Amino acid sequence: MNEPPKDDTRAPGVQIVDAPTARVHDPSDLLGLVLSAVGVLAVLVAVVSAQGTTAGVAQDVRGFSWLLRRVLVFPVAVLEGLVTLIAPVAVLAELAVRRNGRQLLQVGAAGLVALALCVATTAALTAFGSAELLHGLSVSRDGRWVLSVPASVAALAGVLTAAGPRARRRTVLWSWNLLWFSLGVVLVTGQVSLSGAAVALLLGRVAGLGVRFVSGVRSERAYGAALVAGIRRAGFDPARLVRVGDADEHRMYDLTTAAGQGLRVVVLDGDRQVVGALSRLWRSVRLRGIEGRSLVSLRQAVERTALLAYAARAAGVRTPQPLGIAEAQDSMLVIEALTGAVPLRLVDDAQLSDELLHAIWGQLRSAHDAGIAHRALTSDTILVELGAGEPVVWLVGWDSGDVASTELARRMDLTQLVALLAVRVGAARALESAAAVLPRQDLAAIGPLLQSVVLPQRTRDEMRAHPGLLAQLRSALVERLPGTDVEPEQVTRFGVRTVLTVVLPVVAVVVILTSINVDEIGTALTSSDWRWSAVAFGLGLATYVGAGLTFAAFAPVKVSLRSATLVHAVGAFVSLAAPAGVGSAALNLRLLTRRGVSTSLAVATVALVQVSQFIVTIALLLLLSLVSGSNDTSLFAPGPGALVAIGVVALALAAALLFPGVRRWAVRTSMPTVRQTWPRLVDVLGHPGRVALAILGNVMLTMGYVLAFDASLAAFGQHRGIVEVAVIYLVGNAAGAAIPTPGGIGTIEVTLIGGLTAAGMNPGVAASAVVLFRLLTFWLPIPLGWLAMRHMRRTGEL
Repeated sequence: MNEPPKDDTRAPGVQIVDAPTARVHDPSDLLGLVLSAVGVLAVLVAVVSAQGTTAGVAQDVRGFSWLLRRVLVFPVAVLEGLVTLIAPVAVLAELAVRRNGRQLLQVGAAGLVALALCVATTAALTAFGSAELLHGLSVSRDGRWVLSVPASVAALAGVLTAAGPRARRRTVLWSWNLLWFSLGVVLVTGQVSLSGAAVALLLGRVAGLGVRFVSGVRSERAYGAALVAGIRRAGFDPARLVRVGDADEHRMYDLTTAAGQGLRVVVLDGDRQVVGALSRLWRSVRLRGIEGRSLVSLRQAVERTALLAYAARAAGVRTPQPLGIAEAQDSMLVIEALTGAVPLRLVDDAQLSDELLHAIWGQLRSAHDAGIAHRALTSDTILVELGAGEPVVWLVGWDSGDVASTELARRMDLTQLVALLAVRVGAARALESAAAVLPRQDLAAIGPLLQSVVLPQRTRDEMRAHPGLLAQLRSALVERLPGTDVEPEQVTRFGVRTVLTVVLPVVAVVVILTSINVDEIGTALTSSDWRWSAVAFGLGLATYVGAGLTFAAFAPVKVSLRSATLVHAVGAFVSLAAPAGVGSAALNLRLLTRRGVSTSLAVATVALVQVSQFIVTIALLLLLSLVSGSNDTSLFAPGPGALVAIGVVALALAAALLFPGVRRWAVRTSMPTVRQTWPRLVDVLGHPGRVALAILGNVMLTMGYVLAFDASLAAFGQHRGIVEVAVIYLVGNAAGAAIPTPGGIGTIEVTLIGGLTAAGMNPGVAASAVVLFRLLTFWLPIPLGWLAMRHMRRTGEL
């Protein structure tokens, strides 16, 4: 490996082997850009949602702004000249005097980008903005409203942002102060709107930060003389400083002092602190049992790391002792005692003896006995010294650790360590080494946490070369400790599914409320035929009887129709928190297990119920298409274009199945359900009476909702073919089940309204009918479901 070029000129008397980074892409600039863009959207939303408040403020300002404009004509003109001309010229002149040509170009580019961005935003608002939005961004001039998003403010904000922190440029400091003061004056005099000025200012920040991040900024990290000065402030006199390791996390140097002492210097740079802090904060927020943390400064992060290191050493854990801490420019230096250890990832597999594995577990157990959790164990944070005697293990990288940690955090440590060892020595040997050191209860506690979300990113990357390793660990754990619970424990507060269940309903509701006339819907609902509404409500309740009939027919133990119906009524209440179709299945499963049915048999029964519902629904659609009297109302009387489309889809599916990968995916997806349901289906087919009851229940369930939807349409004088109504409803319900929102809220409404509109119905009437249908079949039964749940809990059935 070639050494980086030497650089001795910046620190006379000290030999430095380093490769300084001249420019960096600071993640804090990217973060600021994102926050500024979000701020623009927030201002626009606030303008529309708080229209009354902003209108009142504007009215108050207009009451006396004319007088202020007359009194402050000259001062305002002077301020405008200073802000738009003198301030940017002063900033550019300072950069030119300092011969900072690159930043001079950055500042000019940022001003032009901000100006273009403001002009484009103004044009977009004028073309697509609503009347309320345009009014909130406008000011009154000579009796008429004028859109006011001052481009000069955006350009100056872009220039000052690209020029860098105000603490390092005197002209930038005074220009920001002048900008704020002049904004206050023009706001009070009513020359710009508050919201328009905020949008312009944020657009300027977006442009300035974007230019800074794309082109990079001059590095403020400590190198050369600054680095040596920091080491001397920590109390050491360097003679030689050599860069070692990679630059993934922190810079590291081997330090040789004038007295010949060998030390390690760990350098933490401020521009890297943003990403690391956000990553740790994200894991703290997402994972349960992890201490929540606010964003801290670089100094606070280093002080915390030193605290953890001292606490670990006091607990008997072998970790390098911090000998000194110092600050140098935008970096923090930690001086440590030098060890001869190497990261575990650099140790050959042949050298991973049982003694070494036991020593690793012993170090972690010493930390846990003192209540300390590491939280980021990887093959880089475990250092190993291999000599003639026993192996020596060091634990480093305590910046994510906790003192007085939770039990869950310590269990996560155990899971991380067994996973990273399994990558190197296999699942069985990794568990064997853990069992030799850990108590039985600690080993058993690993099982529920064998999930990829618990593992650090480096370990997950290493495990990609060993697919199925977590499953092997679970199997090996059960084999060693029969009866151990390895069912995954809920360790995340939220995931992608949870975000979808929150975001999608909100987006759907916003789309509905902004795309339809709510007043017209309210009027339509009050004028709808209440008799058809009563019919739709009754048919919705009948679906619970139908679902209960199917469930009672397929149940392997005796379940009364009353209990089966009540449990599906409870599903109406549970659907508020569970995706469509999931709540009822979970309740059916619980009812069977409470009655002594084994879990595997209960799962097979619930799967059979769901498969039967699908088959009966398809059969009903085919039957309705055959008996419907008019081709005009039947969607199963396709024209030539539809036949061509159906043929293309069929050929595409057939062609896809020619590929082995697609066939394996289809088999992998379908076979678990077939294996679950087939034995139970064979058993049920031996009782024709039960099969007939199940079919009757499924017909009641499907047709109950279809007829309730048809009755909701009839309440508004809309009469459609039964097949058309069935297809529109079933497609909407399938969308609600496919997208995991609670009760299908949002997705079902949007799909049903879209289907009715595509079928030629007026959008307002379609929205009214769908709202009525969902009110009668989803929202009104919820209190009944709550009462049913209380009753079944009181009787012990749930």
